[in-house]
Amino acid sequence: MTTPWGDRALARFPEDPRDRLRAWDASDEYLLRQLAEQDTPLSGTVVIVGDRWGALATALAEHGPVQITDSFLTQQATRANLARNEVAADSVRLLTTQDPPPERVDVLLVRVPKSLALLEDQLLRLAPAVHADTVVVGTGMVKEIHTSTLKLFERIIGPTRTSLAEKKARLIHCTPRSSGARGTNPWPHSYALPDGIGVVSGRTVVNHAGVFCAERLDIGTRFLLQHLPSSRGLGTVVDLGCGNGVVGTAVSLADPEAEVLFVDESFQAVASAEATYKANGAPGHAEFRVGDGLVGVPADSVDLVLNNPPFHSHQATTDATAWRMFSGARRALRPGGELWVIGNRHLAYHVKLKRLFGNSQLVASDAKFVVLKAVKR
Repeated sequence: MTTPWGDRALARFPEDPRDRLRAWDASDEYLLRQLAEQDTPLSGTVVIVGDRWGALATALAEHGPVQITDSFLTQQATRANLARNEVAADSVRLLTTQDPPPERVDVLLVRVPKSLALLEDQLLRLAPAVHADTVVVGTGMVKEIHTSTLKLFERIIGPTRTSLAEKKARLIHCTPRSSGARGTNPWPHSYALPDGIGVVSGRTVVNHAGVFCAERLDIGTRFLLQHLPSSRGLGTVVDLGCGNGVVGTAVSLADPEAEVLFVDESFQAVASAEATYKANGAPGHAEFRVGDGLVGVPADSVDLVLNNPPFHSHQATTDATAWRMFSGARRALRPGGELWVIGNRHLAYHVKLKRLFGNSQLVASDAKFVVLKAVKR
């Protein structure tokens, strides 16, 4: 990536030489170019929110920025990209969306996230640290910035305007109000589950901002809950890509002897899963881990993996995440262990499972979804 401060070698994480997706886009370039052209003073506390793969943090590392992200993979990418460019790791302070934000923010750079709820949550958390002289600039591709996006900036921070589009990217300029009501933060949000989904029927779900289906149970998870494996003697179970943790919580409620590991690369998701688990007084044994799938889980140590894999990486549609999840599950499962997957019919996950496991069994299906089972031989 060419920046006003020189070229930066960047890659996504985990790095895959076959992956042709870049670790930055035109909105990152536009923001950096604007900062340089306007001679924006990058002094005091510079905070970068929503950096996708560490492109902004790496480019601005000499200014000692604070990066706030919901993504474990973004943090890993940032570390790797700093090292790739021979920049000291401590040049950037890495915070998660669950950490207390800095007490004062002098420059706030926001890479607009896909989730409007996550943007709302982060702006509300940061607003008390913003002062009248804070420089606030948002950036995103035109298709990511909507009227609702601008209204959030306006309501929480102050008067807002947008730039002209360049290479399908746009900037958001926001002038902080010196004072005024910004509203209370509605996150995390709780709701009651519907009936007809087994042991978690009527139970409480807790969602932090940005976690999939914050207002109601998604139909794919509902279908999986209706077809979970037998409720006793499950052993060591992984809720892989756990989201709000409703699937793992259902396992723990049905089989109190099960040891359930909740894993997600989203800090917001794992916080949601732990809150959901505790809200329902699940009696089993649980561990909550933010990480890169099943990396770090010992081989041949797991009896059952339950998985609803995503098929998007930010704005890109890709099966790379699902493939890595399936491969990680095969390594972590004991011989005879099972991977259960819920997915849209058109994604053809059975083909991938047969390639990896040598087998794939249809457990249940409807017009839209399939539940598949693969056994490690």
